[in-house]
Amino acid sequence: MTQDAILIARSVFPEVEDKLRQHFQVETTPPGVVWSTAEFIERLRGKAGVLTTGGERIDAALLAACPQLKIVSNLAVGYNNFDLDAMSAAGVLGTNAPDVLTETTADFGFALLMATARRIAESEHYLRAGHWTQWSLDLFAGAEVHGSTLGILGMGRIGQAIARRGAHGFGMNVIYHNRSRLDADTEAACKARFVSKAELLAQADHLVLVLPYTPAAHHTIGAAEIAQMKPTATLINIARGGIVDDAALAKALREKRIAAAGLDVFEGEPKVHPDLLTVPNVVLTPHIASATIPTRTAMAMLAADNLIGYLVHGKPLTPLNPEVVA
Repeated sequence: MTQDAILIARSVFPEVEDKLRQHFQVETTPPGVVWSTAEFIERLRGKAGVLTTGGERIDAALLAACPQLKIVSNLAVGYNNFDLDAMSAAGVLGTNAPDVLTETTADFGFALLMATARRIAESEHYLRAGHWTQWSLDLFAGAEVHGSTLGILGMGRIGQAIARRGAHGFGMNVIYHNRSRLDADTEAACKARFVSKAELLAQADHLVLVLPYTPAAHHTIGAAEIAQMKPTATLINIARGGIVDDAALAKALREKRIAAAGLDVFEGEPKVHPDLLTVPNVVLTPHIASATIPTRTAMAMLAADNLIGYLVHGKPLTPLNPEVVA
C-alpha cells in the first residue's frame, strides 16, 4: 500500500521524524526555516497531513489550494492559527496537544511572575552594565509574592495549576475570572474564589493571563483595563499575543501606571512592539513557557500520534472538530 505523504512545517526532534517515517513519506523543514505562506502552500500540495507549530495559518484559501489535505496536527495546545469552520467545511481534521504541557507551562508562568515582581531581569541588566557600586536599602525593591493576591484570568488546566502553586506554595489569596465558574470541588482544590472581571482587575497584586485567544478575546487587556489595576500591580501574559494591547501596555509601563509586566507572547510575534524594548520594567521571553526537552518532546510526539492515529487507524487522539471523523 502506498504511504501517505506528510509535511513537518518546522524542524522537530529526530526521534519524532523517525516515528513518522515508519508510517509516511515525510518532507521535513530545515532548522531555522520559516516558510512564507506561498512556500508553505507549495510544499503542502499533495500532502495528506501536516504537523504545524501554531505559527502556520490554516484558512480557506490554503485548504482550497491543497485539496488532498486530511489533517493538520498542531504541536501546541492553542490553535488560533486554525480557521476551524473552514477546515470542517473542507473535511479537514484539526488536532492539538493539550495536557502534556500544563505543569511545565504553569511552572514557567510562576517563574515569570517571580522574575517580574522581584525585578530580576532589570537588576541583572544593571549589574552586567557595571552600575552596581554599593548596596542601598531600596535597591531594586520589588513586590511581595507570598501572601499577596494572585488574580487569574482564564481558569483552564494551566490557570488551575498556577492557582495551586500560588495558594499552596506561597500562601497567596487566589481570585479568578472565567467564562464559566468552576465547580466547588475544583475551586476548593485551587483555593480560588470566583470574582467579576472588574473585581479581578481592581484586587489583583499579580494578574496572570491564561485565556485562549479568539477574535472576541482580542485586546482583552487594553488601556481601559490597565487603568483599573493597582499602580503597584504586575501583569503576566503566558496566553497568546493579541490578548494584550502591547502598545497600551508599553505606555502604561513607561508612565508607571502599573509596576511591571512579564510577557512570553506578543502581538505579531516573533516581532515585538518596539516600545516594549525600551521600557525597563518588563521581562520579555520568546514564547518559551513550555520549553523543556521532555515537554516539547511530548508535545511533538502527541502531534505525531494524532497524524498516525487518524491517517493510519482512523482514530485521532485529540480532535478539535470530531464531526469530520464521524
